[in-house]
Amino acid sequence: MSDWRPTASLEMLKTKARLLSKLRAFFAEKNILEVQTPLLSQAGNTESTIESFVVQQKNNKSYLNTSPEFAMKRLLAAGYGSIYQITPAFRQEEQSKRHNAEFTLLEWYHIGFDHYALMQEVDELIRFVAADDIKLLPSQHYTYQDAMIKFADIDPFNTTVSELKTATQNAGLDVVGMDDVPHDTWLDLLMSEVVEKNLPLSCPVFIYDYPASQAALAKIRKAELHDVAERFELYINGMELANGFHELSDATEQEQRFHKDQQQRKKNKQQSIPLDKYLIEAMKEGLPECAGVALGLERLLMVLTATEDINNVLAFPFDSA
Repeated sequence: MSDWRPTASLEMLKTKARLLSKLRAFFAEKNILEVQTPLLSQAGNTESTIESFVVQQKNNKSYLNTSPEFAMKRLLAAGYGSIYQITPAFRQEEQSKRHNAEFTLLEWYHIGFDHYALMQEVDELIRFVAADDIKLLPSQHYTYQDAMIKFADIDPFNTTVSELKTATQNAGLDVVGMDDVPHDTWLDLLMSEVVEKNLPLSCPVFIYDYPASQAALAKIRKAELHDVAERFELYINGMELANGFHELSDATEQEQRFHKDQQQRKKNKQQSIPLDKYLIEAMKEGLPECAGVALGLERLLMVLTATEDINNVLAFPFDSA
């Protein structure tokens, strides 16, 4: 007989309700507008590292949003100012203690900010909502390059695939069957399996200025030795909570990145995802200078309640819904 009971306790759900209330109070104080955008779209996320859920309709397909980013940027281009949203999001990833196929994203965009200013605001928000639950030590900041050198003993901007493979083996990781793995995949493996597991505990840790090849929707800053993507990720106790960008505003470059994503998906034999033509048209009209971030609320709740398994903060995990 199937167990119909919720997995999260009543106290956990009350804690989540308090968290949502605090979040809305934080943004109300800053005069940042709460918005709501559709969960279904005719276009989807083209990144090869993210898989969308497909909804088959009579004559076409729709995609459950992996993030509300594209629709929110259309609001930004239309002049709605700084905005935020608390919304369900959906990604096809392996079910784990840190991932559920349906989860809750807090996503916000602050007009006039770059990724440095947004890191400060994220830190402010985390401390505001955590004040009654846990004590956080002062935040630590590392560039992506410094974090990889310090915690994985490898310089990501000055290393070969062969050296990355050796570093991975030296870390005790299995590399069997990975002969044709590209440079960034090795970096991702070292980040998730070595760097994240050695980050300082009990404090927000911001890693920023990623390789340009990992820009996604971020601006790229030209530098003398190596270009960097103006983005950051937030970690607490080795768990990634948020991913933020100094947002790309060039419509032509964005469209080129979408096409490059599609080529990679085709190479990987992944499903083809239609481009979001409305986003491109909105960016052509003019996306204001801004920075944006997506933060996973279930993971934040895990930190606030010292919970190791995401199932314990969900009323009904994906495999029991």
